[in-house]
Amino acid sequence: MATYKEIKGVTVQTVDSDPVLNVGSWSSGGSLNTPRGQIAGFGTIPAAGAAQGATPAGGPPGVVGYYEQYNGTAWTETTDINTAGRNGLGTGTTTAGLVYGGWPRGGATETWNGSAWTEVGDMTRGANASQSQAGGGTQTAAFGAGGEPGTTYFQLVETWNGSAWTEVNDLNTGRQAAQGFGITTAGYVASGYSPPVGSPYITGNVEVYNGSSWTETTNVNTNRGQGGGAGNSTSGIIYTGSTGPGGNYTANTESWNGSAWTELNDVSTARAQMGKTPNPTSGSTDALAIGGEVPGYTAVTEEWATPPPTAAILTEGNIFLSGGTTLKGFGKAAGIPAATWSSGGALNSARYRMAASGGGATVSASMVVGGYKPSSAPPNDYFDNTETYDGTSFTEVNNLNLARAALAGFGSSTSAIVAGGTSNVTNVEKWDGTNWTETGEINTGRSQFNGAGLTEPAGIVMGGNPGKSAATESWNGTSWTEVSDLNTARDEFGSAGSQTSAAIFGGNPPSNGSDTHEQWNGTSWSEAAEINTAVMGTSGSGASNSSMLKIGGAAASNANKTETEVWNGSSWTEINNLTTKRSYVHGSPGTAVSCILAGGHDQTTYGITTNEEFEADNTLSTVTVS
Repeated sequence: MATYKEIKGVTVQTVDSDPVLNVGSWSSGGSLNTPRGQIAGFGTIPAAGAAQGATPAGGPPGVVGYYEQYNGTAWTETTDINTAGRNGLGTGTTTAGLVYGGWPRGGATETWNGSAWTEVGDMTRGANASQSQAGGGTQTAAFGAGGEPGTTYFQLVETWNGSAWTEVNDLNTGRQAAQGFGITTAGYVASGYSPPVGSPYITGNVEVYNGSSWTETTNVNTNRGQGGGAGNSTSGIIYTGSTGPGGNYTANTESWNGSAWTELNDVSTARAQMGKTPNPTSGSTDALAIGGEVPGYTAVTEEWATPPPTAAILTEGNIFLSGGTTLKGFGKAAGIPAATWSSGGALNSARYRMAASGGGATVSASMVVGGYKPSSAPPNDYFDNTETYDGTSFTEVNNLNLARAALAGFGSSTSAIVAGGTSNVTNVEKWDGTNWTETGEINTGRSQFNGAGLTEPAGIVMGGNPGKSAATESWNGTSWTEVSDLNTARDEFGSAGSQTSAAIFGGNPPSNGSDTHEQWNGTSWSEAAEINTAVMGTSGSGASNSSMLKIGGAAASNANKTETEVWNGSSWTEINNLTTKRSYVHGSPGTAVSCILAGGHDQTTYGITTNEEFEADNTLSTVTVS
């Protein structure tokens, strides 16, 4: 008989905890003492520096020589740099730092030893021609590539050996305000503004330097200039920046693994021309976004961290045992669920803008509640009825006490909460599997909002009308507590997840749908990678914010969509579409691999009965045995 290793090529691995994804995120750090942009940053978390820049109080040209140092909690003002400037570069550490170039520094270079600045050799380029470069490296081995003003400098590259600058081979694609990271033998220049001068276009082109020449490699996903870069040849990130003239600030973050770019969680404050920390020693595991233009100048600092996984990631053929005895899970071939949507049992009552719950369960344990009756004119007529689904058909069960639509729901088909609804009521009802009972009211009456939670005693509701609310409230089984607001107030969005791991995506504003996506960690909301298709009236399904679906919705001119997107913890990917275009289902109970989408608006009728089911083979199966 063949052994497991002979069949699969791997041995059994034993761990005591479930595998987790290694996904980085941004969090708030201490604010600068002086708000400013165009900063030369260097260092890592928790020891970084922010030198020079431009301040709102400076007026044109607004150039300062301030230097502040970060200890992981707060910034402290210390010795000013000798030659004030803006749009220069920094690299190195807080005990061995390097600042070079900028305007009007004329290529001036200074080193920092932890207590004092020393002027060293200037760059070779002419006066005032060293601003808006990309660069990286260390205090004794750095590079500066591209820059402005004048057509001469777009392709120019110089390297620093600790005592002097030397001009080396030019970039293939001239540019300014690109994102740089890496070292002098493996340096990267990504995206940026390209000629002609005065009317730059934004390129997505990326080039890598091997110590003698530049080679083009994979383009970035989001073209930008004036952003940040950090890391090395196999573990880098670029973040924030401007996607066009006149502002157009982005919060987007992308990672580089040596061959491809992947969109990651966004920063909370979109900005450009901030201080960044390109030190290659920490790769993409930590970085800072310091101050910058928002528009105007900000003092806000954000920290990027990629925590190590607490356990190994399941791959095909690996088996994990809890305590060495109980089969906890086994890995199937990883990838995006390949399932298609298929017809399921129809609702008994056609409706739209209802609540739904499934508690992270399967297709055969779902429930829809309330909603608008078909094509009813304002003031709309509301349903009070509840229907549960067993995987084949819907069954009407006991009604709500208060008929309503556009309400939020969470929980399971045996333990659920519905809250609010038309006309911005505060009423909340609890479902015990048989009856609805009125319980503690939400603090802010609203409608067109959503919830997240797997069981009745633990969930949240967020956003909604009136006034495009940002309010979030948490339920403990007895009462509601206001917690941290959304970053972007909105209604008509999709949601998924639990009380401590939730997400929202899409919605209104703007009126033609949004592509924004926020994640909840139990304490605060942070912006994450955008969905691919901007929509409102969309639906979501998932038991946590690391694995979920965005389904359907409406885009410009109320054009309904069939697109389904899956989230893997770092990016959205479009997969198989719905059969019927639909929006305003207002909830899709289940998980990222098992859910239903029933009712809604099909582009012709507000309030339909059709139901579609999605069931995929999970990429991670959990099996428990004796």
